[in-house]
Amino acid sequence: MRLPDPVTLSSGLTAEIEEDRWVPGAIQLLVDGTPQSHVNLRDPGELFFEYIRRIGHVIDLFREPGRPISALHLGGGAFTLPRYIEATRPGSRQQVVELEGALVDLVRAAAPLPARASIRVRRGDARAVLGRLPEGMRGAMDLVVVDVFAGARTPAHVSSIEFYTEVLPFLAPDGVVVVNAADGPGLPFVRGQAATLAACFDAVAAIAEPQVLKGRRFGNVVFVASGARSDAHGGQGHADRSADRRAALEGLDWLPRLLAGGPHPARMLAGRELAEFIRGAAPVTDANAVDSPAPAQELFERG
Repeated sequence: MRLPDPVTLSSGLTAEIEEDRWVPGAIQLLVDGTPQSHVNLRDPGELFFEYIRRIGHVIDLFREPGRPISALHLGGGAFTLPRYIEATRPGSRQQVVELEGALVDLVRAAAPLPARASIRVRRGDARAVLGRLPEGMRGAMDLVVVDVFAGARTPAHVSSIEFYTEVLPFLAPDGVVVVNAADGPGLPFVRGQAATLAACFDAVAAIAEPQVLKGRRFGNVVFVASGARSDAHGGQGHADRSADRRAALEGLDWLPRLLAGGPHPARMLAGRELAEFIRGAAPVTDANAVDSPAPAQELFERG
């Protein structure tokens, strides 16, 4: 397989594609040496990274298997999840927002998207592009995936209540938002994200490897959220909000099955456990938002 040369991104970081020497036909996207995406070109329905596999299980379970969905991906990488959705839910309509045009070109040169797939790629900052998306997308997205990284860090401006308030109008009434957040010891960034999502949605769960959720090592936490809180928009009365809350919780009754699907070990926090996890953490606003922490470089050293 002939791969394109590395490219320099607008941030000054270097993006490159390499073959996976252990999985024939698979490639990996790295940004400044940090693995960002993995794609099995022979079988896009096979997911490699642990957190991506957890998101894949959400995609498998939250709707009837094989049923096409409408999905909005904030953060493109090597388009692992759009490819997965096309492979497992053919006919789905998807929109991908990716800041780095050079990255989009690099990935497309190494691994073109399926020709018949309905996958539209928009270039630009995720939050800025939200304001330019077609009006017809509002209230129509079954799934919104938030997986935005600049290098190895999530930018502050896509972690706040104001940001999620801009995401909410695109979500279908029974739609689901999935957020990937990475953090290290103590989990200050992840706990802030949990508090932020709880302020915007009626039903929120956090899923990760137990040692990550305990704040003992760096890793990824996948959040699943549904049911917009009425006070996030500043609208409905108490009775309507109670109905929305019940609908959101009932709509996520498939969550426990995520743990059975692996990867193992796994733990899920919801309800009282999530409230205890959040205790002491305040929702993030534009005024106090910070980038997620950078992982230790040795986590990604290649032998």
